[in-house]
Amino acid sequence: MALTSSFSRAIYSEIEEIGWEHLVRLAEDLSFVTFRVVDKKERVHVLEILLDKSYPNCPPSVSADVPYLFNLEWSTNSRLKDVVKQFRQHLEKLQQFWSTVEDIDQSLWVSDTAQLHRATSFRHINIGNDCSVILSIRANEPRSLPECRFLGSNENVNLLRDKWRRNCNKWSKDKPFAENLANLLEFQLPGPPGVEKNDQQIECGICYSQLLPVDDELGPKSGGRTDYTCENSTCNKAFHSLCLGDWLRSITTTRQSFDVLFGNCPYCSQPVAVKIGTRK
Repeated sequence: MALTSSFSRAIYSEIEEIGWEHLVRLAEDLSFVTFRVVDKKERVHVLEILLDKSYPNCPPSVSADVPYLFNLEWSTNSRLKDVVKQFRQHLEKLQQFWSTVEDIDQSLWVSDTAQLHRATSFRHINIGNDCSVILSIRANEPRSLPECRFLGSNENVNLLRDKWRRNCNKWSKDKPFAENLANLLEFQLPGPPGVEKNDQQIECGICYSQLLPVDDELGPKSGGRTDYTCENSTCNKAFHSLCLGDWLRSITTTRQSFDVLFGNCPYCSQPVAVKIGTRK
């Protein structure tokens, strides 16, 4: 995007209205800007706003880790703060959805949990006897009877389908998912197994990759996994310390003492301290 001084000043002014402390990333050519938004349950969300060269005459595009996006209301008088405001309103509508899937994750044996994210509206649940079920949860009505697909031997799947059809009228929006499933399938489902976190590869909250590139200039960090986690229990965002260090250096409020940078988590704003190393 070709920049003009007036365009740059306008974008910086609009970011100022939202607050620089909420900024996660800003493209050098101002083609996109990313903000951290915290909902009322202290879940941290990242909103990316793509700016067209004719902005604000042309509305921006938005992307976020949500099951479905909102329809952006826009006029030539609208500003970035209006996008963030509408996103916050959209998050409010999704609170019950996230509470529902979190309840499922905590009470049932969910497969592939490392691959789940806030946009995921299905759950693959182990139900025992070498069988499982894939549930599709409606984001706009999450406590209603979900669509399901049973996996397993033909004999077991047919029995499960029969029970589901026979008992589906027992589903209650006022009961937890695990209790509803037990009522429909006529047996208690297994809970989550012990979680082994050692082998999970978690993507970095800054570069969005699990592994750093293989590069001699990175020294011992070359090809490394995330090695720093925010200590705020409601955030727990993982980073490559190298990425976090580079990000902290770009923030004017960051302080340095010897080889340690002191600043704030780009997602939850809680204090972070990261040791910086020298590259080759």
